[in-house]
Amino acid sequence: MSDSEQEKKKKSKTGKSSSDGAASGKTYEDRVKAVNVISQPLASKKSTKKAHKLVKKAAQAKIIRRGVKEVVKGLRKGEQGLAILAGDIYPLDVYSFLPILLEEKNVPYIFVPSKQDLGAAACTKRPTSVVLVKTKKDFEAQDLYDALTKEAKEYNPIGL
Repeated sequence: MSDSEQEKKKKSKTGKSSSDGAASGKTYEDRVKAVNVISQPLASKKSTKKAHKLVKKAAQAKIIRRGVKEVVKGLRKGEQGLAILAGDIYPLDVYSFLPILLEEKNVPYIFVPSKQDLGAAACTKRPTSVVLVKTKKDFEAQDLYDALTKEAKEYNPIGL
């Protein structure tokens, strides 16, 4: 491969990343407009940042489950933790049963506005609809986990 071909590849790669950055440049308020009807409790702007930080640290510690299928499997196995769901999932049938399942299993949950941001925080290239952060002793972001769990339990309709 010649030098000019390599430079063209580099330029095309950087061009793609800059367009991705423009797409993710939406504000919190813009993302909230796109959430679906069942997205309650929706995290505040500050709590959303905390949730993304928690998911990122949990992904690095390998104590998360990503995606509807994996989360449901974990819940059926009896895993406990904090579920973070994306609020902009359409069609709703994809995960409309999850809040009920989480309430039955006494797992607190909270919604964040964007599946793209949740996927990025979970260290994947794909948007992610739901993440379960499992409980673990000696977790470095335990304070974030506790704060978000407390907030999720305050919103929870059955009062865990």
